[in-house]
Amino acid sequence: MRLFLVRHGETHANVARQLDTAVPGLDLTDTGRQQARALAERLATEDLGAIYTSDLVRAQQTAAPLARALGLRVVVLPGLREIQAGDYEMSTEWGPFVDTVKRWREDPEHAIPGGDSGIGFMARYEAAIRRIAGDGHESAVAVSHGAAMRVWVAATAGLDPTWLEGRRLDNTLVLTLDGDPDAGWRLLAWGDEPVTHG
Repeated sequence: MRLFLVRHGETHANVARQLDTAVPGLDLTDTGRQQARALAERLATEDLGAIYTSDLVRAQQTAAPLARALGLRVVVLPGLREIQAGDYEMSTEWGPFVDTVKRWREDPEHAIPGGDSGIGFMARYEAAIRRIAGDGHESAVAVSHGAAMRVWVAATAGLDPTWLEGRRLDNTLVLTLDGDPDAGWRLLAWGDEPVTHG
């Protein structure tokens, strides 16, 4: 199947540089709502069978204009939620969170204090992706979150960490993938940039 994995639009926490990962999370800003409308225009020409989002408010708000344009119901999957920051929730100091997530490459059992472990995060995210693929659509959109998308795509598509770290994952950026949970996934495009490896 073709999977369009989308980061949500800009939120008030993004502007304040806060780690906002818990349910329900903060709303989109006016800019974020404009980004959501632009996303709907960009993807409305795709032959999409379904739209999925995490259970965080910002993901559902981002998906809403596209769902209206296509006459589709948004399916909420909690597994698409952001990596849980635990004790770092709403902090503006990202270093400890980022360092812990990077450590998962060598030690996936390591956990963010009060939050996700690498194994726990991957299990829930993979389960959500498997549910999407199992619904049988040839093409679907999933609105998710930056750190979660980066970690899952890197692990699933076998991307070189150096290549990945050099690329921004801005609000409403679309990652285009092809495949399925059993055969594996191939990253076709990072935003507008075609991917020729991984």
